[in-house]
This record gives sequence, C-alpha cells and structure tokens, in this order.
Amino acid sequence: MLVDSHCHLDRLDLSPFDGSLDLALDAARQVGVKQFLCVAINVDNQAAVTKLAENHPDIYASVGIHPLYTQGQMVDNNYLVNQAAHEKVIAIGETGLDYYYAKESKPEQQMLFRTHVQAAVEAELPLIIHTRDARQDTLDMLKAEGAEKHGGVLHCFTESLAMAEEAMAMGFYISFSGIVTFKNAQELQQVAKEIPADRILVETDSPYLTPVPFRGKPNSPRHVVDVARFVASLREENFEQFCLQTTQNFNRLFPTGLKT
Repeated sequence: MLVDSHCHLDRLDLSPFDGSLDLALDAARQVGVKQFLCVAINVDNQAAVTKLAENHPDIYASVGIHPLYTQGQMVDNNYLVNQAAHEKVIAIGETGLDYYYAKESKPEQQMLFRTHVQAAVEAELPLIIHTRDARQDTLDMLKAEGAEKHGGVLHCFTESLAMAEEAMAMGFYISFSGIVTFKNAQELQQVAKEIPADRILVETDSPYLTPVPFRGKPNSPRHVVDVARFVASLREENFEQFCLQTTQNFNRLFPTGLKT
C-alpha cells in the first residue's frame, strides 16, 4: 500500500491511458497506490482539484498558490481559510519560495508565503512547501509565522540534510520525488539515507519528474512505486515495510478523515 503524497491530476498527460483519468488512477491502484493528494497551484485550478477529490474517495485536495504563479494571484488569508473548509481539503499549499526560476517576484512570493503559513495556522492544517534556492528565507519565515503548530512537508526535496533537519525540528516531513532516482542526484540520495523513517514521504509530482528508468515518458501516480522502491533500496529497507511506513507517515501528518 502506497500514497502518492503530491501529484497534479488535473495536469496529467493522459495519452498513455486513452485520454482517461480513471484509467490512469486504476493503473496506480493496480500496483498498490491507495491514496492521492492532488495539489492546487493557483486560483484558476482550485475548483478542478477540489472537484476531483469530491468525485473520488481516495483523492484528497489542497488549496494554495505556487510561488511561480504569483501574478494576479495575491489572495488573502480569508480566501485560503474558506477554501480549506472543504471536507476533502487536507493541506495548505503548495506554497513557498522559488528564487531559482522567479527571483524577480521575491516580494510577492514572500507576501503570499506568509499569508499561506498564517492561513495554515488558522485552519489547523499542514503546509505543502516548495523551496528552491531559498533555504534560509524559507526556514526563517516558517519559524516567524509559527508553522511548527501544524507542520507540513517539504515536497520534492532537493536541498541539504541541514535544511531537512531544521524543518523536521519544526514538525515537517521530507518527501522524495523521481529526482532522487536521477544519476546526478548523489547528494540527494545521501540525504534520503539519513532521514528518519518516520519522517519520509514519497511522491510523483506528476506530470513532472518521471523517475528512472522511465525518464522522457509522461509521469503519473503509478510511478510512485518506482520512487518508493528506489528509496527503500537506498536505505536497505524492506520494500513492503517502507511502503507501510510512508503510508503511516502520510496519515499521521494529514487529516484524511472527513471534517465535521
């Protein structure tokens, strides 16, 4: 049993599945993927993400603005908290800071990030964090806004062990995507070996970042099995036990029971 803890189901390339999202989901279910967290990236796709969760009992949703989608997306705390009241929304994000691709929007990113952390505290939900080339600012803002109250996950992790340790001290989990399987990811692979077993999640971030040996082909949630198998092997852990552990971690972090 596995969870794809971060995917963008509304953006999948469905050509390998005859254009059917149901077939893509069934392909994942057939290899043991039992839950999916479909992550929002902006106001424009929020309704689609939430609708997918409404229509499938094994799909959950988030609410948030990705740091690369700040233009025209300066939502306030009320918007996020109100959207998060939906019974299938289990996280705030993805949010964060990306100075690699969009350093020019740094002020807007920081403003939105702060708003997301505040909303997560108010809504009592964990955060989904995207961070790239912004390690210290990410950590500093999480600390300043009280993110440790409900924690969250540093998704698609590509940073240092030191950053992971600081984040884990605030109650965050560390999630690995297909990047960890890449040949040039030796430093990240070493980090994956060091993270405590009870703090690891796995994801596809599909349709992006297809793992080896499928690079160059469309990514989908079924490939979370390949990520999990690779990380379990790196850590010299039993694959089935690793799957169980990461599923338990997901359900410990996220409020997957329906809200009342």
